[in-house]
Amino acid sequence: MNSKNTKAGLYQVRANKLLMLTIFMLLFSMGMYAQGKKLISGTVNDKTGMGLPGVSIIEVGTANSVATDVDGKFVIEAAVGSTLEISFVGYDTQTIVVEQNTSTLNVTLEEGALLLDAVEVVSVGYGTMRKSDLTGAISTLSGDDLLKGNITSTSRVLQGKVAGLAVVQDTGDPSAGSSIRLRGGTSLTASNSPLIVVDGVAGVDIDIVQPNDIKSVDVLKDASATAIYGSRGANGVIIITTKSGRKGTSIVYNGFTGIGKAANNLDLLSADQWRGYVRDNNLADAVDYGGDTNWQKEIQQTAVSQNHNLSISSGTETSGLKASIQYFDNEGVIKKSGLERLSGNINAYQYAFNKKLKFDIGLMANIDKWNPVDYRVFERSFNLNPTIPVYDENGDFTSVGGTLYENPVEILTNRTADSRRHRLLGYFKTEVDILKDFKAVVNTSLEHNALQADQYKPSYAVLEGRTENGYGQKTYAEYTTAQIETYLNYSKLFDKHSVNVMAGYSYLENVYQGFGAQRSGFETDLFGYNNLGAGYSYRLGDVYSYKGKSNLVSFFGRANYSYDGKYMATATIRRDGSSRFGANNKWGVFPSASVAWRISDENFMNWSDNWLGNLKLRVGYGVTGNQDGIGEYKSLSILGVGQDSYYNPATGTWSLAYSPTQNPNPDLKWEQTGQLNIGLDFTLFNILSGSFEYYSKQTKDLLYTYQVPQPPYLVGTMLANVGELSNKGVELTLNADVINKDKFTWSVNGTFAHNKQVIEKLSNQTYETDIIYSGSLHGLSGMSNQYSQIIAEGYPVGTFWGKEFLGFDEDGQFILSEEEKAIGDVQPDFIMGLGMNFTYDKFDLGISGYGMFGQDVLNATAMMLNDPNRLPAYNVPDSYVGSGINSAPTYSSYWIEKASFFRLQNVTLGYTIPFENIGSKLRVYVMGENLAVFTNYDGTDPEVNLTGLANPGIDRFNNYPRPRTFSIGLNFTLAE
Repeated sequence: MNSKNTKAGLYQVRANKLLMLTIFMLLFSMGMYAQGKKLISGTVNDKTGMGLPGVSIIEVGTANSVATDVDGKFVIEAAVGSTLEISFVGYDTQTIVVEQNTSTLNVTLEEGALLLDAVEVVSVGYGTMRKSDLTGAISTLSGDDLLKGNITSTSRVLQGKVAGLAVVQDTGDPSAGSSIRLRGGTSLTASNSPLIVVDGVAGVDIDIVQPNDIKSVDVLKDASATAIYGSRGANGVIIITTKSGRKGTSIVYNGFTGIGKAANNLDLLSADQWRGYVRDNNLADAVDYGGDTNWQKEIQQTAVSQNHNLSISSGTETSGLKASIQYFDNEGVIKKSGLERLSGNINAYQYAFNKKLKFDIGLMANIDKWNPVDYRVFERSFNLNPTIPVYDENGDFTSVGGTLYENPVEILTNRTADSRRHRLLGYFKTEVDILKDFKAVVNTSLEHNALQADQYKPSYAVLEGRTENGYGQKTYAEYTTAQIETYLNYSKLFDKHSVNVMAGYSYLENVYQGFGAQRSGFETDLFGYNNLGAGYSYRLGDVYSYKGKSNLVSFFGRANYSYDGKYMATATIRRDGSSRFGANNKWGVFPSASVAWRISDENFMNWSDNWLGNLKLRVGYGVTGNQDGIGEYKSLSILGVGQDSYYNPATGTWSLAYSPTQNPNPDLKWEQTGQLNIGLDFTLFNILSGSFEYYSKQTKDLLYTYQVPQPPYLVGTMLANVGELSNKGVELTLNADVINKDKFTWSVNGTFAHNKQVIEKLSNQTYETDIIYSGSLHGLSGMSNQYSQIIAEGYPVGTFWGKEFLGFDEDGQFILSEEEKAIGDVQPDFIMGLGMNFTYDKFDLGISGYGMFGQDVLNATAMMLNDPNRLPAYNVPDSYVGSGINSAPTYSSYWIEKASFFRLQNVTLGYTIPFENIGSKLRVYVMGENLAVFTNYDGTDPEVNLTGLANPGIDRFNNYPRPRTFSIGLNFTLAE
């Protein structure tokens, strides 16, 4: 019994010892495990040193994983001895073993075999996404993809580069801008231009950015992508990201010098042809002045252009800076019409507190100086008899009396016109990682634009100079936009799920003001426009000033969800409040939703892995608004000074009376566009990639000024939301790496877009109009109060309306239809762009072109010049002789021409010399611009203005010729 107790006691002691040992080992192992956990922070970059967002970092064998933020930063807690797997679509996966001393990791991923668009990062408004995760219609271009050359307006770099984006520069004037339209116009009276966003600042002037400073451009097309910008997103959004400092130090110089001449002129009678016509037709009243003058060439010159850009970039893991300065000068092919521009850009970033805090600051500025052209010189250069010499026997400008018959060289020479424009954009951005997976962003900005224009016409100058005894004018206008935008972003990756949620607030204030003064009747011309007080003639309206202000307050949010990289959904909403609209409609809500399915990742698609990739279907719908282009105070009753006077008995004087000039409309609001988009992305054989889009846009509440009865209204017009219009179309974008060898590459990119526009509604029970007449021909001979176009239900904007040409009778008179009908429209059937790039060893060749097809243009210039009454006093086209036309100018379908064209816009051949330092190189190149235009249009150039209601699609003497330019350039990069 005792022995049994003894054995039991021994067993108990051993059990207790074993239990204690087990507990000790457990505690020890737990302690060792706790000691083996490491908090690791780091950055994942591509080979250029730029941070990669959305990279997956997984502790192998566990569910522990994180993703890098927008700057490529991450923080993860992992055990010592464990393995971290770092992967990103399109890049080779890396594995890293966590050691005891591992605390920071800086990883550089190498590109894998997949195509770039699977990994490309795209700006989507208040954030970025991988292109492969997009659910909306967004086109992306790098700075290298943009058009190069004599770019006087930054929007031109996008010509032919984005499907559905029409960039039209209807003149060769270097001081003129371009019109931009995406997927057809959505408004009759408001702006049809896309919203421009530069480095996160919305609504800025695109010309504040110079092409050399652009890193990337993202074009948001459909409403599911643009609804995040609410009442400013109806016409699409163009997001420009500029270059910033990067790891290392580099100095880059880009420059070129070129010469340009007018590519085309009207073929008018020469002096000898004029004399032959006079002789053959026995015109006894013809006057031969003895000269031989080509008036078009007399106002032209060989334009020398030059561009010099110098940039310096420097950066580390925690800070960076980039600064650039540019000088551009283009003399213009018309005398005294050049543009000179000085631009500067500086931006910097700084991280702090272990990269949990980041500051970005940027400043852009440019100064333009140019000499505006009096466009009346073009009509005069077409009118004047070619036998009239430029100068008479005394060396003075030849002056021959006659209507519209002034010497165009004198008009250019004897006037002074100077214009200056200052642009400034500054921003300060702060990003804070406040909690794990949460980031707060505050972005403040200020944009300031100012325009000053001065002109003086001396008392001896033709036109206003002589009739006014000297005429001077000075004008000044400026606008300032201040914005603050703040938003919170939550991003989480767990298992196969990815979630991103963003919510924010925005406040914008715009202030504009200006003044002007003009005087005539100067005793001396010595002062020019610098002493308007010296003019003794003063009229009502010679002095004016104005000022206005508007505010926009917004709340916005977006949610993105992705499962396994195959199923994606995005939803956005924005609520805008604007001071521009009526008391009953100050606020508007703009929602959107979109989904995407990457079909190629499904198991049932395995059979196509060898030839089909990134097959993704996208569907989205959203609502956006348009408030840009609508002036302030339009919803209020406004009084203005009229022509009536009243007698004030208290002072015994007569004073001008104020009277109503605008009716109030408390229901005034933004135009609203709903858009459905269906898209398909694809890659074939790892060679050809592309996207196809179908869209349908329905715009309602179109703004237009209607006639209203008096009474009850005090004023006979009212701005109101009534009309509706639709735009439907398809787009195709293709990119192909045809050949990709070590020494030879050949890539091709093409864009194609078709859009059909129809006005669905113009009237309701309160505001009615059957037809709106537009395309005024007033000012042309015999065309007073005549219009060439209509806006009517069932037709697109810019529909030509008139009599159809049926033929000529035996006397050369026009035979026209009895009734008027639609005889054409300015809307192109489709637009396209084409680019090809070749490299062979150290040589490179780039070719780009764009075209518009199916649009009609009224050749009003030809209509006026082909007049039998012009000869012998005025000149005529060479084609008129023998044409049989014996009728005065008559508007009809005879003068409506198809203006389809394809323009070879740029060909560049370069040779690169690398240096021993792999980052340094020297490239020399030659470049030709506007080398050829393939068209059947008879005018000087088929690319005419297609926007607005005043004169879209009308070629009317405003023929500032486009230059054909040849340049030689140099790119030099010095990097460490």
